[in-house]
Amino acid sequence: MDAIIRSLLNWLRSLFFKQEMELTLVGLQNSGKTTLVNVIANGEFTEDMIPTKVTKGAVVMKLWDLGGQARFRAMWERYCRGVNAIVFVLDSADHAKIPAARTELHTLLDKPQLVNIPILVLGNKNDLPGALNVEGIIEQLGLKSITNREVSCYSISAKNSVNIDITLNWLMKHATSK
Repeated sequence: MDAIIRSLLNWLRSLFFKQEMELTLVGLQNSGKTTLVNVIANGEFTEDMIPTKVTKGAVVMKLWDLGGQARFRAMWERYCRGVNAIVFVLDSADHAKIPAARTELHTLLDKPQLVNIPILVLGNKNDLPGALNVEGIIEQLGLKSITNREVSCYSISAKNSVNIDITLNWLMKHATSK
C-alpha cells in the first residue's frame, strides 16, 4: 500500500513541480555523445540539432555535451562540478581508443571536486561488430576500482535507440541527487 501512496504523491507532485537536473556528457571524440543527446531530446537519431535543455515528464535536464578532442578534455572538470550526474560515453566498438578512454575517465574522477557525483558509463554503438558488452566495459575501463561514488554501466546504441529507456530511467532517478 505504501508504494501506491508514494506513486500517487509523486504523480501529484509532478503535476505542480518540475525537477531540474544538470548533466555533463563526456567521452572521447566520435563516441556518440551528440547523437545520444539528440535521441534523448527527440526520441530519434538526427545529426543537426544540439539541445541544451530537455524535458522528460516532470524532469528538465540541462545537458552539457562537451567535446572529446584532447584540447577540450581539460575543461571537462569545470563542467562536471555540481552536476547531478556525469555521463561518460564510450565507443564500445573502437578498441584502439579504450585505453585512452580509461585514462581520461579515471583522471576526471580523481578530481577531489567531483567526489560523490554519480557516474553513468554508456558503452555506445553496441550495434557494431566487436562492441564490448557491459562486463567487458567494466573490466576494460576499470570501473570496479571506482569506489568514491555510484557507478552504473549500460550497453547502448544511441543511433538505434537501444537501452535508451533504461538510460533515461537512471537519469531521472538521479534528478534530485546533488
